[in-house]
Amino acid sequence: MTTGSNRIKHVVIAGGGSAGWLTAGVIAADHCAASDSGLQVTLIESPDVGPIGVGEGTWPTMRDTLRRIGVSESDFLRECDASFKQGSRFNGWRDGQDGDYYFHPFVLPHGYTETNLVAGWLQRHANVPFADLVSFQPHLCVQNKAPKQVATPEYAAVANYAYHLDAGKFGVFLRKHCTERLGVRLVLDHVVGIESHPNGDIAALQTRSQGPLVADLFVDCTGLQSLLLGRHYQTPFVSQKHVLFNDSALALQVPYPDDNSPIASQTISTAQSSGWIWDIGLPTRRGIGHVYSSAHISDDQAEAELRRYVERVAGAAGQANGGTPRKLTFEPGYRQHFWHRNCVAIGLSAGFIEPLEASALALVELSAMTLSDQMPATREAMDLVARRFNDSFTYRWERVIDFLKLHYVLSQRRTSAFWRDNVAPASVPDRLRELLVLWRHQPPSRYDLHRIEEVFPSASYQYVLYGMGFRPEPAVATRRADDCDRADAFFREAAALTGKMLAALPSNRELLTHIRRRA
Repeated sequence: MTTGSNRIKHVVIAGGGSAGWLTAGVIAADHCAASDSGLQVTLIESPDVGPIGVGEGTWPTMRDTLRRIGVSESDFLRECDASFKQGSRFNGWRDGQDGDYYFHPFVLPHGYTETNLVAGWLQRHANVPFADLVSFQPHLCVQNKAPKQVATPEYAAVANYAYHLDAGKFGVFLRKHCTERLGVRLVLDHVVGIESHPNGDIAALQTRSQGPLVADLFVDCTGLQSLLLGRHYQTPFVSQKHVLFNDSALALQVPYPDDNSPIASQTISTAQSSGWIWDIGLPTRRGIGHVYSSAHISDDQAEAELRRYVERVAGAAGQANGGTPRKLTFEPGYRQHFWHRNCVAIGLSAGFIEPLEASALALVELSAMTLSDQMPATREAMDLVARRFNDSFTYRWERVIDFLKLHYVLSQRRTSAFWRDNVAPASVPDRLRELLVLWRHQPPSRYDLHRIEEVFPSASYQYVLYGMGFRPEPAVATRRADDCDRADAFFREAAALTGKMLAALPSNRELLTHIRRRA
């Protein structure tokens, strides 16, 4: 029999930013925090600590998350300086030669679940980039098209999409929504100590000005400090520096030449000598940054590469107005476990891997939703939920690492130690090495990624594999799925869709301008 004192009635989230406020919003919306009978949700946020803001890209799951917590998409786009994102473009990753680019779009290949498109592509159209043949979306990106029309309802899509956003404004927007609409209580104060129960559970967070914050469950969203899970519980950090070498970033905000400049429909990732440069288009500016390995290049050299890129894509004016780059450092990796006793870490406190493919916010969303969906009713149930949570997210972090490493291990660039070291067998996880053996003979499929809610679906692996120049070996025996005529029919349909959408869809800037004016 469950006693009243044993029930989970109050959740305290330590830390704001995107991770803290997304978590607060999902839990508060799902568990009726605004109601007297709902779960009480309190967030404590330091008045002095601003968001880190590494990476301003999201995954399409963000649409479901924002809709789940009751956010107006139009309000979000206006107030967070957000734009539409339809995938990623990778420049220079394969070999660095002229014409080296490929797309990782968000739309599944046309006919993906119907036949083996890879066989048809290789046998009849091997000279055409895989994504360009099987999907209309790369062509939309080249033309800076929006993913839907003016009359398309909020969150609905003609082409699957996510967002680019201003991370600082996003945190402020979510805070307002959570406190005014969802019943989240905000405490502006500093955590100066942690009080424990005799059994080791956290009893309360001691604040500088307002005394103890008592709760039944604590969520650590304190960023890289990881005050609760890392510092208090001393949960070990599992470094992945031996797999993914990047540990530094230099970030700039670069203005457009004028108010009518095109807004890119994809994150642009351009390979450099010892890392890569992200280029994200927002309505009012571009966010450009260089992610690199401090073991392979100095900060000054990395900044010189960043400035050369900015001058090339934005001209001397963009270079002059970009200001001084902001330096960020991190160690790639994750906590040995994410939920210990009555404390669960979400966001940077759980771990961080370089911002390639927008995995950070996707993991925040998955963590927040899993916690909310599996919210334990009692302290006794908590350890069972925690065990499943830890198993699930260890798997997800490992899959993210495999997927990001895939971009490097397939590269043919050998012009620097960074790229040569990335293909060294010792740096490739066994999990990924085994999959690459399988993929020599069959395309990535759902059988390779068997968990529900994978961060990256098998189609994403196909886009990266074949975009990076990976070619499977010819099949020894013909299979019914390897029907080139059927694949050709889907390729023709994709081409027809491309023509229709290019004619019907507005540009990114046109649609965003309409939404802003509609306010």
